[in-house]
Amino acid sequence: MKNICILAIMLITAVSFAQNERSLELNKATDLIDVVYYHDNGEVSQTGSYTKDGKLHGEWLSFSEQGTKIVSAKYNNGKKVGKWFYWNGNSLTEVDYSNNEIASVNQWTSTESLASSN
Repeated sequence: MKNICILAIMLITAVSFAQNERSLELNKATDLIDVVYYHDNGEVSQTGSYTKDGKLHGEWLSFSEQGTKIVSAKYNNGKKVGKWFYWNGNSLTEVDYSNNEIASVNQWTSTESLASSN
């Protein structure tokens, strides 16, 4: 089960980063490049920031084509850190990262759809 969750997470992340339409802006306060990627239908696909040398940094959010948050992830200078959350209908998967590696995976399910914290 853990291997299936990890594979699903990697596929979601890879597909999310495959979006082409985007907007970029230098955030002078943080010295990071803020980016927004869009789905083909114009809905926001992902939001996050890059360092000037192209490494993901800070919180990244991924959204479905309907605008529902599906992933909350954190990076520190290109390395995966902290708790990542994956919403999928009636399940929530929490993946904890330590030293850029998966430390633990927890999953919760409900008979009702779990609300994402937009």
